[in-house]
Amino acid sequence: MPGTQYIALSAMRSRLDELDRLAGNISNAGTAGYKGQRGAQRAVERPSFGTELQTAIDTVATEAKIDFRPGMVEPTGRALDAAIDGQGFFVVETDQGVRYTRDGHFKKTADGTLVTADGATVQGKDGPLQLGPGEIEIKSDGSVYAGSKKAGMLAVVNFDDPNKLSRDRGAMLRNDSGLTPVDVEDVIIQPEALEGSNVVVAEVLAQLTDASRSFEALQKAISMVMTEVDGKSIEMLGRR
Repeated sequence: MPGTQYIALSAMRSRLDELDRLAGNISNAGTAGYKGQRGAQRAVERPSFGTELQTAIDTVATEAKIDFRPGMVEPTGRALDAAIDGQGFFVVETDQGVRYTRDGHFKKTADGTLVTADGATVQGKDGPLQLGPGEIEIKSDGSVYAGSKKAGMLAVVNFDDPNKLSRDRGAMLRNDSGLTPVDVEDVIIQPEALEGSNVVVAEVLAQLTDASRSFEALQKAISMVMTEVDGKSIEMLGRR
């Protein structure tokens, strides 16, 4: 296959990866605490072609990076909603292990456990938070009260390099790199509020349109090379 076709095909593959990434961002534009993903591309040489075909370079999508820019914090008036003002993540326990999130949309189970919207157990500094009877209140220092009784403090941690965290599902993140979580000192919580997704839909739609058009152009380029250029080459060789 000619080097030009390798380049176009690899570029199409990277565009498909980009379209998947953008689709994920759009589908989570309304997810509280969601952090969008940014993508990049790089050229990868094919040394097996040696010096005879220097144009044989693949374009590949590099690993998507999580965009940790803060989202807009909006008041909800709901007692079990909380947003982190500044850096850090809530700590939750799922069936698959510990996860980290900026989504503070919590609820109380029948047995008084504080959990996320999808049922993960919210961790306090001394373990899972168990809420007794009474009106629930989350204060700005992260303390959680049920009536007049303090149930505990929300665990909020950060990492030296959050970019090494991995995407799990929705607004959840995994610590696959073995990073050491560090408690955030003097954490500030905004009660009765949620941090929205940092995905700007208009911006992502523009990127989606650009990626789609680029994919179509590459598709046409491959078609032209295969049907026109190769066809003419065969025709000319046949005449000779």
